[in-house]
Amino acid sequence: MTETTTEGASPVEALSLVPKSEAQQSMKDFKSDQEVRWCPGCGDYAVLSAVQGFMPELGLARENVVFVSGIGCSSRFPYYMNTYGMHSIHGRAPAIATGLATSRRDLSVWVVTGDGDALSIGGNHLIHALRRNVNLKILLFNNRIYGLTKGQYSPTSELGKITKSTPMGSLDAPFNPVSLAIGAEASFVARTVDSDRKHLTSVLRAAAAHPGTALVEIYQNCNIFNDGAFEALKDKDQAQEAVIRLEHGQPIRFGTPGADGLGSKGVVRDPATGELEVIDVTAEGTDAVLVHDAHAASPTMAFALSRLADADTLHRTPIGVLRSVDRPVYDTLMADQLEEAVERYGKGDLSGLLAGNDTWTVAG
Repeated sequence: MTETTTEGASPVEALSLVPKSEAQQSMKDFKSDQEVRWCPGCGDYAVLSAVQGFMPELGLARENVVFVSGIGCSSRFPYYMNTYGMHSIHGRAPAIATGLATSRRDLSVWVVTGDGDALSIGGNHLIHALRRNVNLKILLFNNRIYGLTKGQYSPTSELGKITKSTPMGSLDAPFNPVSLAIGAEASFVARTVDSDRKHLTSVLRAAAAHPGTALVEIYQNCNIFNDGAFEALKDKDQAQEAVIRLEHGQPIRFGTPGADGLGSKGVVRDPATGELEVIDVTAEGTDAVLVHDAHAASPTMAFALSRLADADTLHRTPIGVLRSVDRPVYDTLMADQLEEAVERYGKGDLSGLLAGNDTWTVAG
């Protein structure tokens, strides 16, 4: 067996092992009969709607799609998808999904998790799924707070965050999920925003087409315990100066459009320090502005881009696909190894192994 390259491929081609649906499907087909129970105004509703609306594009049989979640507000997701699913254990969704994806390659396996679930108790499981490059699509809802347990600070809460568990301000430096994923050698890393359906759908489409682990961080508003955490990225006036929309092969520009229709600011690399910085292109020109290469073999640029955003104000936040590279897929490597073992040694006898020389019968 060989893994095919899916550069520029459609999601259907990337999921070639998963049986296709014989019937034409719509968003309605992926809605379950369960009442959606999140707080009114929660960003989870927007993400759920986008995913339900996107799934028909894959053309997959619903019985071959699985959503696995951990614990948290976002982890109610499998109840609302008319597919198979599992509401699993706190932080363990990537581990459970790994077993499922590697043993059942005919399934499209999606993980839904939150910043607390994935980056606290589940941190170890997350980074190992990423480094192994299991064929999973991980949607990490980041609202920078523990919503289900009523508003404690989370691993992504900003330094000094006042919450019920940190009345004098959090002392913990926050994780940057995208930086963490790139550092763990993830082959696909992206970021999007719950309220930008067009952008969210485009990122989901790219993640589905990617062979291997795809991590998508979704900035998601918790209007009860952390309302307005991402307002700078959503307000039309502020967003132009705060959001850097990454597109492969395009100059990294943002800000108020100039005469050329592109943003008035650009991202460049300081020749002295090697650090990324932002310039005013109307004053300094466009020659030095970097062109985004999501497929670069080295993760250096993607990591540098992930560190551009200010942790407190989210000023200069890149969204889009930061990295998408081809790496051997764990599921395929394991299947090849098992096939070689059968050719070399023949099929194993599990019953014989379990009832070998070290077993005995107790007379009853």
